[in-house]
Amino acid sequence: MKDSGIDWIGKIPDEWKIEKGKRIFAQRNERGNKINLELLSPTQKYGVIPQTLYEELTTYSAVKLKEGTDLSQLKTVHKGDYCISLRSFQGGFEYSKYEGVVSPAYQIFYAIKNIDECYYKYLFKDQTFIAKMNSFTMSLRDGKNIAFSDFGNTYIPLPPLPEQTKIANFLDKKCAQIDSIIEESKKSIEEYKSWKQSVIFEAVTGKNLSCKKKDSGIEWLGEIPEEWEVQRFKSIIDSFEKGNGITKEEVFSDGDTFCVRYGEIYSKYDNSFENCFSKTFKDKIPVKKYFSNGGLLFVGTGELVEEIGKCVAYLGNEHCLAGGDIIIAKHKQNAKFLSYAMNSHYVQAQKSCNKAKLKVVHISATEIGNVLLALPPISEQKSIAKFLDAKCAQIDSLISKKQSLIKDLAEYKKSLIFEAVTGKRRV
Repeated sequence: MKDSGIDWIGKIPDEWKIEKGKRIFAQRNERGNKINLELLSPTQKYGVIPQTLYEELTTYSAVKLKEGTDLSQLKTVHKGDYCISLRSFQGGFEYSKYEGVVSPAYQIFYAIKNIDECYYKYLFKDQTFIAKMNSFTMSLRDGKNIAFSDFGNTYIPLPPLPEQTKIANFLDKKCAQIDSIIEESKKSIEEYKSWKQSVIFEAVTGKNLSCKKKDSGIEWLGEIPEEWEVQRFKSIIDSFEKGNGITKEEVFSDGDTFCVRYGEIYSKYDNSFENCFSKTFKDKIPVKKYFSNGGLLFVGTGELVEEIGKCVAYLGNEHCLAGGDIIIAKHKQNAKFLSYAMNSHYVQAQKSCNKAKLKVVHISATEIGNVLLALPPISEQKSIAKFLDAKCAQIDSLISKKQSLIKDLAEYKKSLIFEAVTGKRRV
């Protein structure tokens, strides 16, 4: 091994060379494509692929060109080319296996030496290489974007061609194995989440109880325990109240009053909590809306129809302030049970019913109040909540282990790519 003389690369095998990018690659400036005039989309996950395939794989709509755009005037991409985004650079350079054209928002380059394109595909996705490229950029406000010239003057490894191919084949195999385990782990997490929702539904509707049942009178709910009643949520609520806006600028780590902002209910809290994530100074909040132990907080605004109206129960002892777009419900039932029930599938379906999939989704206190709920006696609510606390903790532990595995594998993959493309791991 020898010192490459390049900080981000470090030591390389003795027989490897270091060359500036422009000695291995050149910028492509042609327009149109005589082989295929298909519009392509550069993506971090899939590389450069047809826009139609991108929409099929992701279910997202690709950025549309202006109506009447002449594709023959867009930038040429040939199979084996690489793309640099002029506007963002977070995931490296994108490799194309397709013929087509891309928007002028990309710079295209291609090999002028005999190389293994797949080896460089991995090099251009290496995190240390990406960090080096990012060092050339400044914020868009300062007018500096990633450019081919930055890359062209950067030194990169040039292993012997046979070794490039060996490294590419090695990484193809190892990364496919890692990606497969990660995908299986992600599937397991979704299965665990579905299992958790099933456990909650069975418990909050009494389906899991071996007791005498009766018809609930509601077709989609079916039978419930004989002692339970079906009630509208508003019939067991003493009052609904709207929170009042607390901006980011009004949150302070040394504040004198705990508070909850609506976005935190989605990101910081699960079914219940005892300690608030944020604090504010009460004197800075002109109209104060408090909640206390047992209070239920509902999100009045969200981005996903499927999650609108998420509920959390506050089990702490402080008097806390609720931010805007939070609906506070006060009651005399078991807070944990109600929170589990109000987040269960059968209640969420009611909260989401007839909601359009707009950019921002809203739900009112009236709509939440009209939700139909299977309600057991309070003594039974407590035992159900205790059961769900224990069962959900078990499932959450399994999810956490899978998430930890995914994180470890992702880090291992990054390390593996760096070591292979810089010759530190001989293959």
